[in-house]
Amino acid sequence: MGNSCSGLPPDCEIIVKTGDVKGAGTDANVYCALYNEDKTRSRDLNLDCKWKNDFEKGSVDHFKVHCGLPPGPLHRIELWRDDSGIGDDWYVEWIKVKKLDPANTEAVMFPCNRWVKAVRKLNLTQYDCVLPQFDENAEQRKQELEDKRDLYRLSRKAPGIPKQIESCPRDESFSNDYKWNIQQSKYKLAVKCKLAKLTSDPWETLDDFSNLYKGSLNMPYGFYNWKEDSNFGRQRVQGCNPTLLRLCTEIPENFKVTAELVEPFLDGTTLEDAMKNKKIYIVNLQKLSDVMCRFNRVICKPMALFFANDKKELMPIAIQLFQKAADDNPVFVPSDPKYTWMMAKMYYNNADAAFHQSCTHLGFTHLVAETVCVGTHRQLSPSHPVFRLLAPHFLYLLAINSLALARLVAPNGWIDNTMTTGAGGLFELVSQSWQVWRMDVDGWLPADLAARGVDDVEAFPNYPYRDDALLIFEAIHTYVREVLEAFYDTPEKLTGDWEIQNWGHMLADPEDGLGIKGVFGDGKFTVLEDLIRAVTSIIFISSVGHSAANFAQYDEYAFPPNYPAFLRGKPPTSKDPLKEQDIISSLPVKDMTLDIIIVTKILSDRGTNALGDFEVQYMYDPRGTKPVEKLKKRLLEVSDIIAERNKSRPFPYPYLDPKEVPNAISI
Repeated sequence: MGNSCSGLPPDCEIIVKTGDVKGAGTDANVYCALYNEDKTRSRDLNLDCKWKNDFEKGSVDHFKVHCGLPPGPLHRIELWRDDSGIGDDWYVEWIKVKKLDPANTEAVMFPCNRWVKAVRKLNLTQYDCVLPQFDENAEQRKQELEDKRDLYRLSRKAPGIPKQIESCPRDESFSNDYKWNIQQSKYKLAVKCKLAKLTSDPWETLDDFSNLYKGSLNMPYGFYNWKEDSNFGRQRVQGCNPTLLRLCTEIPENFKVTAELVEPFLDGTTLEDAMKNKKIYIVNLQKLSDVMCRFNRVICKPMALFFANDKKELMPIAIQLFQKAADDNPVFVPSDPKYTWMMAKMYYNNADAAFHQSCTHLGFTHLVAETVCVGTHRQLSPSHPVFRLLAPHFLYLLAINSLALARLVAPNGWIDNTMTTGAGGLFELVSQSWQVWRMDVDGWLPADLAARGVDDVEAFPNYPYRDDALLIFEAIHTYVREVLEAFYDTPEKLTGDWEIQNWGHMLADPEDGLGIKGVFGDGKFTVLEDLIRAVTSIIFISSVGHSAANFAQYDEYAFPPNYPAFLRGKPPTSKDPLKEQDIISSLPVKDMTLDIIIVTKILSDRGTNALGDFEVQYMYDPRGTKPVEKLKKRLLEVSDIIAERNKSRPFPYPYLDPKEVPNAISI
């Protein structure tokens, strides 16, 4: 406990939290001044404890000082430092000030979440959460945004994909870079699990795989029932790619399915009646048609048809592996020879995995969130309520994208070596899909479910992704509404907020902005509901959307026959019987399998706290903190609901339990 003044008795305690980012601590001399509501200013206060090293990264320092202010509420703090010392940079998370007055002991919080620059005074008001038109520090706010735009520059790193950060600012860096030394992680885990002697040899039997899963490598869920058709259907509704399934109202002309071919699998009903009763569903991966794979590998462009039976199972009834109907492109059905049908399912899943990693996972969570994050830093002051609302959901995002994606997608990296498309094909898929992705459809869960025709719970009762995601979506939507309605309690406050209007324009602008299609209100936030929806969409994508795409990866990919990222050989071109050895020969070789296991294990780790439990608190204004408490309470209720659902489901779905959904894309 320090005392930074002369022999006068302390009348105030100043508590400072230095942030936990790289280079946050400082050796500079630090000063502040306090202001009452009547604008009375204290003397300059030197914050220094002579017997300790103040302002180390992540530390909380206390200073009892004599400020000499008359009684009255505190309103503002002025903070600055010099440039002395070897490490003078300083990142401050917050400052808390308590007057040592028995009649008024309530602390006043001044959130900061900024670098304090040398010889530039930083002024913060209580809660530091104010719309720009009401900010008494307008010039400071303008200068901060100009500084931010120099740091957060946009760059399109591959043709047609969302814009990204040009280079990762130090504010965004975190200390567990070691986690992404994949070769080192692979070696350590291999030694730990006694797998160090894995070679590039092929597998001899399917039973050999069971020797892989030891110690910290638990048996992936897909190992247990991967041969079953019910498992193949389960992957469409609760695997790591659960957002492609659509109601089938008409069989595509190039999908040579006939009633005669599939009616044996429709439990006694006709194909026409099954379609009329919303029992037939389809996934069509035609977007893979123009993708060029590394080393001319072959990726299928499949279509698959499914039947929702009375047991609430989704069962595959037909698979065509390529778009063009031909004699060497038959429609495979469950009555085909056992291993031939199994091979068709594996090649379908290989294509599904390509779309999953490129679009569902990378494109529509990591890259969408990154482009919005950079745009937010460029247009919204750290003091803006919407910035403070969104900031917990961007934590570590830019660092993980810059670090991990560079290593995974680099030439000869994990994507090149373990996925059929390679990195080039992956980015082609992202580019194609980004041209049609819309925030108001693909990024808005109720609209997405309706567009795909999977929102009818009576017709399609077993869709765990839909049912669990909707519960959290509704909680987020309510939370965002309560916060924004509190700050924008009149229409004039919204239309007069030039920062939020600039932000909306940047989201939608295809030239100088982010070029996101379907931004609510076309980015012209004159109606509060449009802003509420845009913010809800961003938080949902950054939390629930990413969790659904990411955390099932080990359970799905780590046993390659279940969901193969890579297949050797060529897809079947006839219904001729195959053997188990044909299945084994198509699987990744031993060392590639280990690469897939290791990386999907790393990717399936949780990187931040559960949704609503923020690692860094940005919002202290009661207009925001009260809705957070209500959100936490609702998410606990949702967790209990999902736990009960999982007791009666044919297959449990743990990935969207709010206790398992992180705040941000940090892995």
